Formats: sequence, structure tokens, C-alpha cells
Amino acid sequence: MAGEMALPGLPTDLSEHARVMQRVHEAVLAGSRPPVRPRGVVERSWSRMLDLGLNVSGSPRAVVPLAELELRRRRSGLEPVIGELRQLLGRAAETSPFLVVVTDADGVILWRDGSARVRAYADALGFAEGARWTEATVGTNAVGTALVEAAPVQLLAAEHFESAQHPWYCCAAPVHSPVTGELAGVVDISGPALTLHPAIGALVETSVRLAESGLWRLHEQRLERLRRTAEPVLGGVGEPLLVVDDEGWVAVRSGIAAGARVAVPREGLPMAVAGLGLCTPERLGEGWLLRPRRDRAPMVAELDLAGDPVVRVHGDDGSWSAGLTRRQAQVLALIARAGPEGVDAAALGRGLFGDDGHTVTARAEVSRLRRVIGDLVAPAPYRLADGVKLTVTGEY
Repeated sequence: MAGEMALPGLPTDLSEHARVMQRVHEAVLAGSRPPVRPRGVVERSWSRMLDLGLNVSGSPRAVVPLAELELRRRRSGLEPVIGELRQLLGRAAETSPFLVVVTDADGVILWRDGSARVRAYADALGFAEGARWTEATVGTNAVGTALVEAAPVQLLAAEHFESAQHPWYCCAAPVHSPVTGELAGVVDISGPALTLHPAIGALVETSVRLAESGLWRLHEQRLERLRRTAEPVLGGVGEPLLVVDDEGWVAVRSGIAAGARVAVPREGLPMAVAGLGLCTPERLGEGWLLRPRRDRAPMVAELDLAGDPVVRVHGDDGSWSAGLTRRQAQVLALIARAGPEGVDAAALGRGLFGDDGHTVTARAEVSRLRRVIGDLVAPAPYRLADGVKLTVTGEY
């Protein structure tokens, strides 16, 4: 293609940019040389659309049922902060020629605000609550492309892949949970192409910051509730311990210089905590109590290979069992056989596959095993955790 068309922000002449992009769009779809090269984000997205074989004329929009939409709203984690977002954006959207949309991490539109006129135009595009606006379903668009690029995206006119979206601009940015780091959704502002204003991008960025700060504030409130719940339970306790929430964020620390977060606790699964050693999480209100297993009987585990592999664990904190795949059972048996010295990933790979070319695969196998049995297996080198005794019955 020819030299790339520079568009670091808002083009100075929207009409001219729209006309040029229309010619570029037509040329690319026809397989001919465009007059200028589209921006990198657009070029990458169009390439994905062509690889998918998407029709530039679009396709019927599928809308999730209302019950699923309500469930997605709750599961997104954004519902507690949507009121603040609407207070910031909704009033402006009612009196301005743009539409405000919030989606979940799958690109399904959860909430939509805007004037009746803009909403009617959006309805004609299928840009409505419950519709999925990923690249794979509606082509290049700010919501779907922001999900793929994991970055803010602004598109104008024929930078969209579908022809029906050419009279439109859209500006979107991902929202991440500050607690888990995971993608929660996308905030998007869209409207008639030639009404795009330089402030729109800043408004989207402000909305994302507002949503993420609101989520963090709710997280701090949950930690404070957990502290209050823990006070009567922990009064006078002298042993080192932690109280953490469901994501491993520390609400209370006693006798231990812990950081702000530990691994995510899981019911019944042992976990290794720096300064505490091997712990079995105990439910405490909205969180977990983590305390050391010192002066307790060893945690006794049995790997049974007689039938479908299963590991059974017995300790002071109770008993539990978990089914394993044949590969996971083989990994656990090799680690147990290595003794207290343990085994590194290269040696484990040789034990599993008979050669030196599977170190990365061996690490992945241990990671999958630890998701099932927790920190019964300690890393670097891989070995049974202190206080764990494992016997193997049967053969694999």
C-alpha cells in the first residue's frame, strides 16, 4: 500500500477524511491499490475481517434474551458503577447527537443511553441492548476492535468495515477490574460521523477512569466489612495469620509482613503463603482465614492409579479428593518420586516425554495440576510441599 495516512487524533477536516476513507475502503475490498494506506489499527482489523470472510453488507443482528441480558449485567461487575457513568454521560447524551454504550467483556451491549433520534438510527444498525458487537459479528467497530486490540480505539466513517456503519463514528475504551485485572467491558460513545468532536475521546477516557475508581472504592468497602467481621473472631489470637478476600487481597495481617495480595484461595485446597507456609483456607464471612499448619499432623495424600486417577488428601482441616487426568497423575507421581530435592521443568519433561524438547509443556502440565490440587506441589524446583506425605498406589 502507499504511505500510511496519519491520524494521531481527530482529523482537522472530517468531511475530507470521510471521502478519502471511502475510496480506500472501496479499493481494499476490490483488491486494488488504495490512494493512501489506512491507519494501522484499521488495516489490522480489515485484514481480520477479510480473513473471516465477513460480508461488507452486514448480517442480521442476534440479540440475547432479556433474562440473559440481566444475568450478563450482574456478572460483568459493572452494575454497581453504571449509575455514576450514567450520571456523567447520560444527561449529555440526551441533549447531544451521540449515544453512550457499555458492553461486557464479550462485546454484548448491556446499557445504552442517548437522544431518541440517535437511538432510532442505532436501532436500524442493530446497535441495541443485548446485541453482540464484536468484530466477528459486525466487522470493524470501536467496541469489537478495542476488545481485540486491548486498547482505546476511535473510528470514523468508512474506517468501519460494514457499509451501513460508514455514516457513524465510534470511540471506545476497555474497562478493567482494578481488583482482578480482568477485562470487565467497554465504554463507547458513537454518533453521526461529521459530529465527532475532539472532546469525545477524553470523555470516554474519563468514563473508564470513573468506572475503575468506583470498582476500587467498592473493593475497599468490602475489605473494611471483612475487617469488622474478623475482629471478634481474631481477638486475642497470637499466631501469625492473614484474613483475605475472595481475590486474595489482604484485609488483616497479624504477625506477618505480607504484601497487599496473596494467591486466590480455593475451598479445601492447600495454599503456600510466604511467612505462613502451607495453609488450608478457612471461610470467614466474605473472605478467608489463612494460618499456618505448624505443630499439626502431616497432610497425608494418596495418588490412586488403580482406576481413573484420583488424589485423596487427609489432614487436620478435613479430607477431600480430586479426579486427575492420566497426564496429571503421571506428573504428580514423577514429582513425588523425585523426593525432597525436587525436579526441574527440563527433567520433568524428559520423564514425561523421553526427550529434552518439552520443558515449556512440562511447566504447563504442572500449572494445570496445581489448579486441581493447589499447593500440594511446590514450585522451583517442583516437589511436594513441606508437611505433605504422598503415597502412590497402582500403576499408570
